[in-house]
Amino acid sequence: MGKALIIGAGGVASVVVHKCCQNPDVFEEICIASRTLAKCDALKDKLAGGQTKISTAQLDADNTDEVIELIKSFQPDVVINVALPYQDLTIMDACLATGVHYVDTANYEPQDTAKFEYSWQWAYKERFEKAGITALLGSGFDPGVTGVFTAYAQKHYFDEIHTIDIVDANAGDHGYPFATNFNPEINIREITANGRYFENGEWIETPPLSEKKVYDLPEIGPKDIYLLYHEELESLAANIPGVKKIRFWMTFSQNYLTHLKVLENVGMTSIEPIVYEGKEIIPLQFLKAILPDPASLGPRTKGKTNIGCIIQGTKDGQPKTYYVYNVCDHEECYREVGSQAISYTTGVPAMIGAMLIIKGIWKKPGVYNVEEFDPDPFMDALNKHGLPWQEDFSPTLLD
Repeated sequence: MGKALIIGAGGVASVVVHKCCQNPDVFEEICIASRTLAKCDALKDKLAGGQTKISTAQLDADNTDEVIELIKSFQPDVVINVALPYQDLTIMDACLATGVHYVDTANYEPQDTAKFEYSWQWAYKERFEKAGITALLGSGFDPGVTGVFTAYAQKHYFDEIHTIDIVDANAGDHGYPFATNFNPEINIREITANGRYFENGEWIETPPLSEKKVYDLPEIGPKDIYLLYHEELESLAANIPGVKKIRFWMTFSQNYLTHLKVLENVGMTSIEPIVYEGKEIIPLQFLKAILPDPASLGPRTKGKTNIGCIIQGTKDGQPKTYYVYNVCDHEECYREVGSQAISYTTGVPAMIGAMLIIKGIWKKPGVYNVEEFDPDPFMDALNKHGLPWQEDFSPTLLD
């Protein structure tokens, strides 16, 4: 049916490649492209012999001209960007230049500033409309599935949604004293930034990790959850009419937070360049180089994740509550695709977003977040492709 260019060769990309190859009726051909060709070739070798035709390419995704040349050569129907969020705009520029649909899992952020917002990508809306192509932003789990969950709730269960609490819990254990479950540089920048939430039309900032609650999550039990800012808050605030409050919560162990605080105190989480032995380095990038590669955590990680949305609002004039969530098992993910659940929960929705575009179900010119499309086809696909969801109509609410 179609061809996909997958940019990236890390843990999430590996899941996307596996899942595309599990659906050869949709993904007849894929090309895996990354700065490190050996990683692309290793993924190809794992999956060679299936119905999906696989090729590889070396690519500097910071270079728009290189991306354009590869797109012209391979001629994909869609580009799945699972590289670094710093590269979103160069890849979007290449898609515009070649008339190819675009999918990513995280919003653009400048490399020299820890700033998470959609303004740069939303500014492309008119250009994508004129080009007649779709840019689907944030088709991971959070952002991504959490937006689809919210749109599904709005369509089927609510007349008005007033409060959304997104809870991302990882009860997995990889056995290391300190490691991050996805790109360390992105992960640590996100966690050490100020918290922020939306309430009554305003954005309220909090010091990093200063707001803490305990929540009892299905299948993994009570966990400490901390308020963070996450990019889907911005898109949901813009796209869910009448919403009054949106927050994002994530679990961290005390061990993780202690290590992070020490690293922060000694300057290792800084993104400001320093000179070391005559060379300029960025401490956080050096820290990334010495921490375990998230793609290597799969065989070590045991336990489960639970990610979902606790929603409050009204239906037929009466108060209504709803909790929709997915529980994912790290070991089951590793047995299926060789990756831990954090990569799996991001990679599967990226494949689904690309699949819906190739099939023409989620294809319309412009730049869109996932909650702006009909959620039903995506929700059906989650159940079919490894991320089944569950519902609770009387959940415990967060104050």
